[in-house]
Amino acid sequence: MDTKRILSALCYFSIMYAGILFPLVAYLASDDGEVKFHAKKALLSHLIPLIPMPFILVAVFLDFTGGTGGFPVLMFSIGILMVILSFIVLVWNLVKGIKVLTIN
Repeated sequence: MDTKRILSALCYFSIMYAGILFPLVAYLASDDGEVKFHAKKALLSHLIPLIPMPFILVAVFLDFTGGTGGFPVLMFSIGILMVILSFIVLVWNLVKGIKVLTIN
């Protein structure tokens, strides 16, 4: 098995154990163009679930300072969106990691 393919696949699989750190280190430390390409793709895909974070902060502010005292619907719905997005990104990274390992 080729070392650069294993390192590239580990960049994708790192969503389960090292998050943003492993692809960032692989991108900065590697001289190989293929590893850098996959590390950059993995790093960007690891950042996708963080996109709704500012919306959650705004929703928390709106739901808890609105004074209605009801169920925080906006915060809850954005939280569900974030969980679904995280699951999709997890599956996508696993598929891409397996593809990198199985390509001839």
